[in-house]
Amino acid sequence: MNSNGQGLGNTEEVKADTSAAEPVQPEPVETAAGVEAPVEAVEAVEAEAPTATVETPTEASSEESAAAEGDWLAQDTSDQKQLKRGDVLEGTVTATSPTSVQVDVGAKTEGIIPGRELERMNRETIDLLKPGAVVSVYVVNPHDHNGDIILSLNRALEELDWRRAEEYRESQEVYESHVAGYNKGGLIVRFGRLRGFVPQSQISPDRRRVLDGETPEERWGKMVNEIITVKVMEVDRARNRLILSERMASRESRESRKESLIGRLQVGEVRTGRVVSLVDFGAFVDVGGAEGLVHLTELSWKHVTHPKELLEVGQEVKVEVISIDPENKRIGLSMKRQEADPWDTVAINFQVGQLVQGIVTKMTKFGAFVRLVDVPEIEGLVHISELSDQRVVHPRDVLQEGETVTLRVVKMDIGDRRLGLSLKRVNSAEYLDMDWG
Repeated sequence: MNSNGQGLGNTEEVKADTSAAEPVQPEPVETAAGVEAPVEAVEAVEAEAPTATVETPTEASSEESAAAEGDWLAQDTSDQKQLKRGDVLEGTVTATSPTSVQVDVGAKTEGIIPGRELERMNRETIDLLKPGAVVSVYVVNPHDHNGDIILSLNRALEELDWRRAEEYRESQEVYESHVAGYNKGGLIVRFGRLRGFVPQSQISPDRRRVLDGETPEERWGKMVNEIITVKVMEVDRARNRLILSERMASRESRESRKESLIGRLQVGEVRTGRVVSLVDFGAFVDVGGAEGLVHLTELSWKHVTHPKELLEVGQEVKVEVISIDPENKRIGLSMKRQEADPWDTVAINFQVGQLVQGIVTKMTKFGAFVRLVDVPEIEGLVHISELSDQRVVHPRDVLQEGETVTLRVVKMDIGDRRLGLSLKRVNSAEYLDMDWG
């Protein structure tokens, strides 16, 4: 508007335009429901409502659309993004080829076991990788340069063994395996696909008793492939370190094996065993995972003062089971019953009154024990009263240990395995007819 009044006409024009643009408000109409509704207004709204037109997005609507698309993409790849290196998953083989195996691990994109790993597998393992087979896989790379998930079967098995080793360490459960090898410090034992180490200080006393030799081959070589039971002492995955102890497991496993063996053994059964220890009263022999005792009196038909006279630790022997005590978990063994009974020879070839040759082995205050020259497994007793017609204070007054003497058989008790001998009756007239017969 200007000062000469020209703006007045313009004002009226604007008012006219405005009044023309504003719709005339219709009179309200009372509806059947008693609610006033302007009919013309309703018709106007229906006329303005779009039917199938596409609106051009504004700046705000573009942002909302992009956000929605981003949410969809995030949802689409969320499974894949959750995978990370080192994950161990269960997957299903979906396809195989000479160069790769595809595995569905629950992600949008299937993972691949590459051909370079297949080349290191044995035929039995490869034959198992058929479509539908469920396998454990290790995520080597969740997104390589081609966008693939790279998986490893071998690494998964190894990882599962590490986890199992941790479980054994925590539970202190006994693990049974085989000796796979050795080095200068101890034994190598397989724990699944892992190589565990048993230091010499953690080898069982029984096994250490048989150690002999200067080189690792001499000490450990003969133990390869032997069964061994261990407990897990230390698991250090970062240093690839798995330390095992046979010493900790030996007592527990020995009792368990003995209980199992006792349930299977029968009296009279003959087994080949290995001597594991020698004590004053006998020898302990391993007869298949558990030890039995060969008492001193069951070692031989000969008189034995100490087991070391006949046996060495580590020596293989044939034994017969002569007693089983399940309640006290004891097994009685005999070596001499696997040999011919010398008392059969005595029963057939000897008789009372016969002259024999013997070697004095031991003397006591009540007499002297003499081993027969012809049947060295048999010892007879020369009672102190049978040494001389004169009074004898001690047998050493008449005999010496190691001396060979002629004696007469004066008593035979095959049932109780006793043989009575006499020195004073060697020249007795009562046996003159026999001596000259």
